[in-house]
Amino acid sequence: MDTVKLPFYARLALTLLSLVLIILLLEQGSGIFIPLVFGLLTAILLYPLNRFFEQKMKLGRSLSALLCLLLFVTALTTFIYFLSIQFASFADDFPNMKLRFEHIYNDLHHWLSYKMHINAAQQNDYINKSASSVVESVAKSVSNVFVSITSILLLIVFIFIFAFFMLFHRRLLMKFVISLFSKEHEQKVTEVITETKSMINSYVAGLLIEMVIMGIANTSMLLILGVQYAVLLGVVAAVLNIIPYLGIYSATGLIMLVTFANSSWNLAVEAGIGMLVLHIIDSNVLMPRIVGARVKMNPFITVLAVIVGEYVWGVPGMFLFIPIVGIIKLICERVEGLEAWAILIGVDEHSKTPKHKIALDELKSIDDTNEEITINTTEDKNEK
Repeated sequence: MDTVKLPFYARLALTLLSLVLIILLLEQGSGIFIPLVFGLLTAILLYPLNRFFEQKMKLGRSLSALLCLLLFVTALTTFIYFLSIQFASFADDFPNMKLRFEHIYNDLHHWLSYKMHINAAQQNDYINKSASSVVESVAKSVSNVFVSITSILLLIVFIFIFAFFMLFHRRLLMKFVISLFSKEHEQKVTEVITETKSMINSYVAGLLIEMVIMGIANTSMLLILGVQYAVLLGVVAAVLNIIPYLGIYSATGLIMLVTFANSSWNLAVEAGIGMLVLHIIDSNVLMPRIVGARVKMNPFITVLAVIVGEYVWGVPGMFLFIPIVGIIKLICERVEGLEAWAILIGVDEHSKTPKHKIALDELKSIDDTNEEITINTTEDKNEK
């Protein structure tokens, strides 16, 4: 049967309609998709450890997956406990910071009266109107705190549940995805799955390593400058640095504000300049080498992915949409007719990776996948 090729305007309309429907589906189903994607990232990150437990230590699939998640939860809990200790010492100095902000407010008050000729009554009237709206918004936020905490806890529980079942049924999920396509495309689908797994693993693991390095660098720089709460601010800046481009500027603004509230404006500027210098080193030296060469997107697409992710899924989407767009890039590279989109997402490389290295990496990835399928076939026969 001959296929009918639609005109360009019809194909463009269908493409835009499909894109709108996909975004609407992701937005409406965020309660399911967010923990599902987080669970997938967690499962892929823990996959090498899970495979070690199964093959080297001869543990069962369920015990291996459970042990991996317990180790991950332990590490995460330790990190949260460390942050809570640092924040407790920060909270003890809130009264001093309050006095500092009162002095700053009084100085600003006198400056506006002298320079702008705005009298005290006009300033107080404007502040009272602004404060009333702020109080209303804060009251609404406080009323939703319990609901938000409950939602976060449920989200974490579902993430770990999804990650456990993905680790336990990973071979079943692999066979399911391959079975969705015809036999002639099996090799290509296997390569996409293997490269996706490798890309996400290198991306998430690289981000964690980079976060540790940047946390140490940020803290050291702030300690050298003599900034108060250097450990807390350095770690928070490293965590926010996970969000590309936008996170570091938010962290820099926070560090400058806290530093200015506790010391002087000169020290706040020095801390901000130091953070920007570390960001330049990170973006040009650490990020390309640690995160790896598999996630290569140009800055425009990266920022666009962060903005769309925030619009669709809020703060979690700012992190999750980076690997999602990376997966889309891998698929576009393999599917005929979509190569142009891969070019748009990717970077303009003057020096490419040698072909023999790419071939070796692909052969290794395919061998790992074939080993997974062989193990699965052997287990199925033993079960029968």
